[in-house]
Amino acid sequence: MSLPLFDTEPQPAQPLAEGAVLLRGWAARQDAAWIATVRQVLAQQPLQAAFTAGGRPMSVRTSNCGEWGWAAAGLRGYGYTRSDPLSGRPWPAMPTFLQQQAQALAAQAGYPGFDPDVCLINAYAVGARMGLHHDADERDKAAPIVSVSLGLPCHFVWGGLQRSDPVRSLRLEHGDVLVWGGASRMVFHGVRPLPAGQHHLLGAERWNLTFRMAQRPYRG
Repeated sequence: MSLPLFDTEPQPAQPLAEGAVLLRGWAARQDAAWIATVRQVLAQQPLQAAFTAGGRPMSVRTSNCGEWGWAAAGLRGYGYTRSDPLSGRPWPAMPTFLQQQAQALAAQAGYPGFDPDVCLINAYAVGARMGLHHDADERDKAAPIVSVSLGLPCHFVWGGLQRSDPVRSLRLEHGDVLVWGGASRMVFHGVRPLPAGQHHLLGAERWNLTFRMAQRPYRG
């Protein structure tokens, strides 16, 4: 039996910038299903250390599911691959629940036809961060990014189209969903060091799921 996409009336979408929409708490309404499904993925593809393209260690740990995955293994593999470069095994298939939720969230943000072939899972322990960057390796930049926050709140950094542009900090809570595309698709963004805390489902940790269309053309 499939779960409904949304089990209560969600909050209205909040425009963040041109092409960018914040859906406050939309994933919290089925957070048990989100977390259980991610744990099923992690049982097949455990979290592993991540490295920059230059080989420097990152403070997040990563996993993937879908036809493609983001390999952050430094000089051994960096970018989208069909298999884990460390084990040689294909990435686990994306669970139907995650696929359907990502499609519905993108449509709600004004991006119908979104069909992700990647779900990147970033796990943040207290103090972990993500430097300012933009997502530039996807084949079709018309496709948006769908980002789901679970667990501890974070301070998300939203910049401009140049790394040197001014930034603002946005607090993302458990269950918040940020979708960006269009004029905001190549905006630089990041995450400040995760503050200490305890979440009732994930403890002292934050999960960030980003759904992307790495190789598929977008027909929205």
